[in-house]
Amino acid sequence: MPAPARRKVQITATASCVPTRVLSNADLEKMVETNDDWIQQRTGIRERRISAVGEGPSDLGAGAVRTLLDRANARPDQVQLIICATSFPDHLFPATAALIQHKTGCVNAGAFDVNSACTGFVSALSIGWQFVANGVYDRIVVIGTETLSKIVNYKDRGTCIIFGDGAGAVLLEPSKGESDILYCELKADGSQGEHVMLPAGGALKPGHALNGDAEKYFIHMNGRAVYKFAVTKFVELTENAVKACGKTVADIGLLVPHQVNLRIIESAVDKLGISPDRVFVNIHKYGNTSSASVPVAMDEARAEGRIRRGDLVVLVAFGGGLTWGSVALRF
Repeated sequence: MPAPARRKVQITATASCVPTRVLSNADLEKMVETNDDWIQQRTGIRERRISAVGEGPSDLGAGAVRTLLDRANARPDQVQLIICATSFPDHLFPATAALIQHKTGCVNAGAFDVNSACTGFVSALSIGWQFVANGVYDRIVVIGTETLSKIVNYKDRGTCIIFGDGAGAVLLEPSKGESDILYCELKADGSQGEHVMLPAGGALKPGHALNGDAEKYFIHMNGRAVYKFAVTKFVELTENAVKACGKTVADIGLLVPHQVNLRIIESAVDKLGISPDRVFVNIHKYGNTSSASVPVAMDEARAEGRIRRGDLVVLVAFGGGLTWGSVALRF
């Protein structure tokens, strides 16, 4: 029997959910040796959102999913699969996706997590695309959700100024029109994994064996290595995506990058020769929210009218692993 024809896939709706607490640069000045000017000059960040005690990625993810289903006029029991990207889950197991399934009443949905750090949402979206395109499922929720503030060392000004919390989600369904996901690229280089990592909490360094060494429970990052890597991959991913679609950078309606650092984004945009008004940036409000940054940015871009029907939209991300990836779609 011949394989079924691949179906077009559309993003039917987007949504996001961020904590209510705002941590400004002025607040950080009281916690660590830094100041607003120093932070903005190096990162472009003015403030970030911080989750409450007892509030985990499943809570923010569930908030995004509730809004998503309401906007799509879809019932929870119609969702067939939940794919959740997160770097620091509620628990090592069960999956955060399963917790979100329960909290949102998506009783008929399968659920699993994806962890490729800041590339997580792009990875999860690529997986969801294949399921819908191949006719396995008709309605999939893809989520990126993080509460990395819980593993930030607020004595380390190199990392505590960067990370914030949030969640974003999209609904994937078959497309009957021009809307379609056109391309994805996922890559990794595990030899550089030490540049962004959480040293403890896994099988090699479980909590009971650390003798109270709290430093290993915080994010460790080599900022210089990440900067060089991210700029190079940002440019490479964008050029590969438009070329694969038979287009050029000039054809991009909106470029939505992982909100890693404003200076990285500006450097890559300059190398690409794309007008800054066709690049969506919200890092000044949320900081780096890892796997949540791309879906939160997409949701805000739609709300602001920056994404229009028929636009070629390119998503790019890069993060710990080291990993990098992109998705190109016709909205």
